Amino acid sequence: MPLKALSRQEVDARLAELPGWSVEGDRLTRAYDLGSHLAAAALVGDIARVQDELDHHSDLTLGYRTVTLAVNTHSAGDAVTEADIALACRVEALASGHGAT
Repeated sequence: MPLKALSRQEVDARLAELPGWSVEGDRLTRAYDLGSHLAAAALVGDIARVQDELDHHSDLTLGYRTVTLAVNTHSAGDAVTEADIALACRVEALASGHGAT
């Protein structure tokens, strides 16, 4: 079953559960600060494993002590869908375990 684009109101309601996440253009985005480059790289590895598990991948950028994600669903016309929300929720759980802010 194809994923359905969420309305802006639906996205906003779901973002209330995801502090730090926002909509930029047509994507959900979040940047995390970590204590070191090694901690940031470890988070990237864990996020990559979750993305493979969900078969849903974001743009994932590793900086010196930062990790940035941007995600939408290409098969839904580059819109935000429940798959993007599910990925964001999983990433939030991982990030807190890595001490990300």
